[in-house]
Amino acid sequence: MSDQLIDVVISKREDQADAVAVFELTAKDGADLPVFEAGAHIDVHVTPDIVRQYSLSNDPASTDHYRLGILQDPQSRGGSDAIHANFKAGTELQVSAPRNHFPLNLDAERTVLIGGGIGITPMLTMAYTLQAAGKEFELHYCCRTRGSAGFLDELAAQFGDRVHLHFDDAGDDQRFNPEQVLVPAVDGSHMYVCGPSGFMDWVIGTAESVGYAKDNIHFEYFNVDVDTSGVSFEVVAEQSGVSVIVGENQTIVDALAEAGIKVDVSCEQGVCGTCLCDVLEGTPEHNDKFLTEEEREDNDQIVLCCSRAKTDKLVLDI
Repeated sequence: MSDQLIDVVISKREDQADAVAVFELTAKDGADLPVFEAGAHIDVHVTPDIVRQYSLSNDPASTDHYRLGILQDPQSRGGSDAIHANFKAGTELQVSAPRNHFPLNLDAERTVLIGGGIGITPMLTMAYTLQAAGKEFELHYCCRTRGSAGFLDELAAQFGDRVHLHFDDAGDDQRFNPEQVLVPAVDGSHMYVCGPSGFMDWVIGTAESVGYAKDNIHFEYFNVDVDTSGVSFEVVAEQSGVSVIVGENQTIVDALAEAGIKVDVSCEQGVCGTCLCDVLEGTPEHNDKFLTEEEREDNDQIVLCCSRAKTDKLVLDI
């Protein structure tokens, strides 16, 4: 997690759609905020004990504010529920400087942006950037209903016929079909997708099957269903001089916490990388969605909130 925390105030809250609230944040001291690039997110300190990541959704050319679109998740673990209940205009909070694990490639000959539900938020920043650069792109926004879709007026006003809306309740002719959208796979085409994990897996799998180059498929998971259970194993915290046994239904984070070693966590689902740690010995069992396939094959890093061990012991640089 970034060490730089920024004191901000919510200058505006707008409830745009079913269970979606949009917040504008400005610096408490009135200064410009750190610049960001398309695809970036910030850590929001919701409470002293809850930190969550949310994608920025405004034009990156703006320096006077950050904008977040936040879904009140039915399976909230406290973050989005607290935000929807307590965050309003005038609320002061702290956020991190922007970080970007989902960068946009401006060298692409053609770009397809696909947002599922609240996954539209990083796509907005990409659309603004591509349009400013004069690049060819199209944006597909997929929701179950029109009533659950935010940013519709903005999308129509800013991007016009580049935007394609797909609502599950609006008839078959509007339903999203990734095979139609992604074929043909033109050389130099890049595809970006963000949304629910099942939706993303479907889109990514389709892109691969129709011939998109692996390096041209870009994605960022908001949340995933992850099984953190498995066979018990030993973890040695090298720097701390502590050894613990991680139980069958226990995470490495929880086992270390019982031994007095606090690990910074945020998503607790293996998507944000906050709890990433170097592996000095042993082979991880990677359950995260943060590391790339190449990084997993190196077996020298592990996401502690969800991953386990293939070997009897892991030695960690912590």
